[in-house]
Amino acid sequence: MKNYISYIITILGASFWGLTGLFVESLNAHGFTAWEIVSLRLTSSTIILIVFMSLFSRKHLRIKLKHLPYFVGLGVGSIVIFNWLYFTVMEQTSLSIAVVLLYTSPVFVAILSKVVFKERITKKKLISLLFTLVGCSLVIKLIPLGNVSVPFISILLGLLSAFFCALYSIIGKFVSWHYNFLTITTYALLTGSLFIFPTSGLWNKLDAFQSVDVWINIFGISVISTILAYTLYTFGLAYIESSKAAILGAMEPIVAVLVGVFVFGDSLTTLQVMGIILVITSAFLTVLHKQRKIQIKGGRFKWRKLLSNVIKKDTSGY
Repeated sequence: MKNYISYIITILGASFWGLTGLFVESLNAHGFTAWEIVSLRLTSSTIILIVFMSLFSRKHLRIKLKHLPYFVGLGVGSIVIFNWLYFTVMEQTSLSIAVVLLYTSPVFVAILSKVVFKERITKKKLISLLFTLVGCSLVIKLIPLGNVSVPFISILLGLLSAFFCALYSIIGKFVSWHYNFLTITTYALLTGSLFIFPTSGLWNKLDAFQSVDVWINIFGISVISTILAYTLYTFGLAYIESSKAAILGAMEPIVAVLVGVFVFGDSLTTLQVMGIILVITSAFLTVLHKQRKIQIKGGRFKWRKLLSNVIKKDTSGY
């Protein structure tokens, strides 16, 4: 697969995450709490995926028992615990601070990828990470505030949310060597829903489920913001470096802000536009590849790698 297709698919998956707010707003209006929405999201997505795969791709439902801990890590650690930490920071501080702390996750991914997969931490990656952090801060209006006082426990929980979020890129990369992206997404969501559903108390909201609007939003958050988002992002992980995928994932808050502008009538400031440009620039830096060149001794020009392949061609028959 061409690299640029993998990058586009990864960005598309992250963009679908950014649409989550569309459905969460409506479900909140119907009286669902954050924990209940997470449970609804995982459980309904799991049911849809298992039914789909049972009908059209049953062979991809088979996994080896020895790999089950990795799926538990994805579902419980990288989805459930991450969401709990993220929502807790939101309650203690604000959405803006929670998002910025969360988007330190590409830094964790870069470090873990270096240790686990021996991925290089290049200057271009470091610049992309910096652009991502500053850009996200501008987009959600954390910068410039100046006198924001954040409790240490909130900072700690926020960094932990980033760490558990980063684990999805690391564990997901590993299991992508063994399983189809649909298999990975299905079992990650299954283990997560088995963990969270018993504590959700959704059975106390039976009246809310009589609303057609509730079911429309459950479908949206399940199919668009969960199944499509996770399958596309996981698909991209199979073909690109984990650290690059994490940087491209920063498109999520950009899409979320644009949804606010075009759907909810929010307005964009000049600094927010600058932040969007920075995040998009970081994405371009991430996907941009410099073509290798060679220097011909004694010459004045650099030639592309294609020329070196021509020079090295076997001419023993002449």
